[in-house]
Amino acid sequence: MSAETLIFLVMGAAAGGFVNGLAGTGTALFALGFYLLVLPPVTSVAIVALMSVLAGLQGLWVVRAQMKAKPLRMVRFVLPGLVGVPLGITLLQLIDAQTLRLGIAVLLIVYGSYFSFRSVLPSFNVRTPFIDALVGFVGGVLGGAASVSGAIPAMWLSLRPWPKAATRAVLQPFNVAILSTTVALLFFRGAYDSTAVSALLIVVPVGLVASQIGLFVFKRISDNLFRRLLIGLTLLMGLAILVQIVV
Repeated sequence: MSAETLIFLVMGAAAGGFVNGLAGTGTALFALGFYLLVLPPVTSVAIVALMSVLAGLQGLWVVRAQMKAKPLRMVRFVLPGLVGVPLGITLLQLIDAQTLRLGIAVLLIVYGSYFSFRSVLPSFNVRTPFIDALVGFVGGVLGGAASVSGAIPAMWLSLRPWPKAATRAVLQPFNVAILSTTVALLFFRGAYDSTAVSALLIVVPVGLVASQIGLFVFKRISDNLFRRLLIGLTLLMGLAILVQIVV
């Protein structure tokens, strides 16, 4: 393995792990760009997906009490999301994934730009179980079709004036469930070859340490600041998708 490959793997693992630890989502969009510079696309996606799951498991432990307190809230996002993943993969045969990603990028940029600069954050606190399930389903479909499962759920949850742990208790298990499904599908397709295993030996320890740093920051910020970070992250995710499309 060359020094250049090693550097990009470490940079991607550090960026993706930190963001996952801080927000519970966004790993792929912040790490994939580094990996694609030195690894084949399938290998890059396989590494990001597995790293996202491993880092996400650390985040699940932090919000385990909130998950136990309101398990149905989490389930109504996760189950529809799992249903949506194979549908999204099937849709790849019918739609242009790049056009879909471009549409998502524009939506995230507009949303993130608008709310990032508002002095007062939105406060949508009405129970919406059907909309929650629909958001989870759409997230699953987009995860299967365009590898952006966390984008729409992150946008929707940032509208909620919930405590940061309550928001993460939905977003983190959602992403772990969707990406675990992705890992399983990639494994059976032979994506975890010797190249992927060699890269994972570097990526996993760096990513897990970076995730712990992100979790350290997460525990020490206020609920309001976490919502602003989540909204800002939607803007960055949109820009990251746009950059990937252009490049």
